[in-house]
Amino acid sequence: MFSVCKTIFGGFMAVVVLLTIVAAPASAEQPALWVCAEPNNLPFSNDHEQGFENKLAQMVAHDLGRKLQYVWWPPSPTLAQKVFRRGACDVIMGVPSKNYDLALPTQPYYRSTYVFVTRRASGLAISSFNDPSLKTLRIGLHVMDDGFTPGAQELAARGIINNVVGFKLVGNMAEHNPSADLIRAVEKRDVDVAISWGPLAGYFAQRSLVPLDLTPVCAASVHSSLPVTFGISMGVRPGEDELRNELNAEITRRRSKIRALLLTYGIPLLENDSTPKECK
Repeated sequence: MFSVCKTIFGGFMAVVVLLTIVAAPASAEQPALWVCAEPNNLPFSNDHEQGFENKLAQMVAHDLGRKLQYVWWPPSPTLAQKVFRRGACDVIMGVPSKNYDLALPTQPYYRSTYVFVTRRASGLAISSFNDPSLKTLRIGLHVMDDGFTPGAQELAARGIINNVVGFKLVGNMAEHNPSADLIRAVEKRDVDVAISWGPLAGYFAQRSLVPLDLTPVCAASVHSSLPVTFGISMGVRPGEDELRNELNAEITRRRSKIRALLLTYGIPLLENDSTPKECK
């Protein structure tokens, strides 16, 4: 996700507990393909391998003739960096295609956007941060420990603060899919509209008990330096050019199958880099 969870664990030794190995040992001919993933973060990944990043990792490992093994890495960004830089895994499945220092990205395997999430019955059709209704509606968005999300920064710049409800991106890790609380809040009318990363919103909107609408954020209404649309890639360690080339070839060869996989998870996909010149 392009997903980076934000709970801080104490000490690097805690990471050892999280390094759970799955799958059979690698054959003598090919080394295992070690993938860093989060154990409770659908629709991206979980330790039951139900996320679309899990399915993509299975596809890649199969095509490369390598056994798939996981490192269930911590939601703490600081400890995650230590895990990856010390060589615990070969690949991170979902990283931004640009401006990401931890790993060397492949070409994007999808591109998505932040979205406004509303109940269909509400009749709201919000697509821009300039929509005047945002001044009075109850707005939900994820809160991140290490900085503003695009939605939070845009709302704050417009003085929209008192009617904003923050939701932890990680939440209670003892619960299944804690990041879904934001979308459930729209479903239960706890908030009128949510601003969410599209893949997360699309997946849980599919499973909502009431119809929800997802409207891509109009990029032309964004005034900050934080983008609302992202290309998403696989990440490898700097210097692993051979593996990166193999993954790039796999993305190119499997592009139609990857697209079909993402659509089954309800991921809102952007087809190109065009940016709307005007917002409704």
